[in-house]
Amino acid sequence: MILINLLPHREAARKRRREIFYAALGASAFGGLVIAGAVWLWYGAQISNQQNRNTILSNEIKRLDNQIKDIASLQEEINALKARQQAVEDLQADRNMPVHLLNELVKQLPDGVYLTGMKQTGQTVSLVGVAQSNERVSELLRNLSSNSIWLTRPELAEIVAGNVNMGKEQRRVANFRMTVKLVRAAEAQKAASAAAPASGVVPTAAGAAPGSPAASTAVASAAMANAAPAASARK
Repeated sequence: MILINLLPHREAARKRRREIFYAALGASAFGGLVIAGAVWLWYGAQISNQQNRNTILSNEIKRLDNQIKDIASLQEEINALKARQQAVEDLQADRNMPVHLLNELVKQLPDGVYLTGMKQTGQTVSLVGVAQSNERVSELLRNLSSNSIWLTRPELAEIVAGNVNMGKEQRRVANFRMTVKLVRAAEAQKAASAAAPASGVVPTAAGAAPGSPAASTAVASAAMANAAPAASARK
């Protein structure tokens, strides 16, 4: 017996193919959505982690900024303390500077030069005096610039010829005015150490300890000895 299929088998095959296609398309779309969701979740997690790291870094930067401010404040306090300490050390060292000044003037004044006035402003000392000749003034300038560790940079402001009555006769003299810089104790010690590295001993003015009674007595005696001829000349 011959069986004849009268059903639309071709239409049924097309229907099955469409169903398979739609199923594959739906599966692909679902797979794509799953993958897209997974990627979105991964990127979201990465962004969240990065934001957390950024927050941690921002907090750390703020903490370090505060520490830097504290360090800057501490540095300012340290600098202020150092400045105060340096000021105290300078005052401590400068209290003996008048003794060194008088000692050096006594040592460096050549014969025939007499001081009639002296004024100190800070580290600048103004000297006014009388010399027997211009050569004596030049010798004083050389002594102050080369032979003294406590006095430096002498500058002659003016020199004027004059006459002094010496009894019945007049003597021609040179009236001068000059300035000289007084060196601080620390700088003088460095200069003395550089000048005498072998001995290792920093010489003090007039061979006595600065501020000692012996040094003060020697300075006063020498100053009086130099002032006496000037007083006689003025008379």
